[in-house]
Amino acid sequence: MNRRQFISSSGAAALSSGLTTDAASAAPAKRALMKLGTETGLNDARLKSLARYGLKNVGGPPPIAEGRLYATVDELKQARDVAEKNGISYDLVTPPFFASSHIDRERHPAIMLAESPERDRDIEAMQTMIKNCAAAGIPGIKYNMSILGVLRTGRVPGRGDATYSAWSLKTAHPETPLTRAGRVTADRFWERITYFLDRVIPVADEYKVRMACHPQDPGVPPEGYQGVDRVLGTVDGLKKFLSIKESPYHGLNFCQGTVSEMLQDPGKEIFDVIRYFGSRKKIFNVHFRNIRGHRDEFVEVYPDEGDVDFVKAIQVYKEVDYSGMLMPDHVPQAPGDPGGQQSFAFCFGYIRALIQAVDQMS
Repeated sequence: MNRRQFISSSGAAALSSGLTTDAASAAPAKRALMKLGTETGLNDARLKSLARYGLKNVGGPPPIAEGRLYATVDELKQARDVAEKNGISYDLVTPPFFASSHIDRERHPAIMLAESPERDRDIEAMQTMIKNCAAAGIPGIKYNMSILGVLRTGRVPGRGDATYSAWSLKTAHPETPLTRAGRVTADRFWERITYFLDRVIPVADEYKVRMACHPQDPGVPPEGYQGVDRVLGTVDGLKKFLSIKESPYHGLNFCQGTVSEMLQDPGKEIFDVIRYFGSRKKIFNVHFRNIRGHRDEFVEVYPDEGDVDFVKAIQVYKEVDYSGMLMPDHVPQAPGDPGGQQSFAFCFGYIRALIQAVDQMS
């Protein structure tokens, strides 16, 4: 039977007709809403170099006069205007405190140490930053609720001459048994988090500024590390965190690498975690990085060589209509690449290509 005879047969003809009708009547393909982004200093030379790589959205610290914990409206507008001059939107402020720093080195520790009245003063600074972001037209703030900072045990050889940051709980030896925070049980940690959220999220609600909290990197065992129970180092902890103060402006800087570090099998588990938070519109920003390994034992690698399938991951972000930035983070280091600029450039191109590809997928 030749092709013409085959198509004219009743079953094949019906199938052919169905495919043609479906193709003609199919709805337009769903577009990818996410954007390539990064955290950066907001100076003209740096922004020009980012525009070269196709970036149109950034986050980062605004210029702030020494001694202040918040930016004025004018300072925020100045940073926004420098970005816009280069065709870039300034979407996410990182304040000068509440970073992923170790409490023994943090200059403004009062909120995480529950020190009053100092913590009320620092919370007031965050409230002012929210109000000023709204006035300057900047939609979000990224922050951390950290005591231990980012825990790592060293570097290991990677691809070519690159080295990768690693964490191995079994070989980790903290500098001191306890931090200056002393023993911080889960109950004490949750009290400090709740105290902050009760005073900050209502202001974010009022001024419509999204507060994006970064998870604790990495998770540690239930008995804690350096005397600290890392309550935002598990997926269940992040769910509880979001339930404390219900608000469309209370969400996550979803560090996919950090969340992968919480899991026993990130290559299989991470996609349902993205779906859980993404379908509830709780992912405000994404640090799009990959790891090899699992909870308590991992290395941070280039996005194309880790345990998480980034093609599948970006399809899930599209599935949940994620519309924020995908940012490289914690890139590998190499000789002759100060600040990891070459590694960042590789990641920018890789992520931009993924976004363009998934945008065309039906």
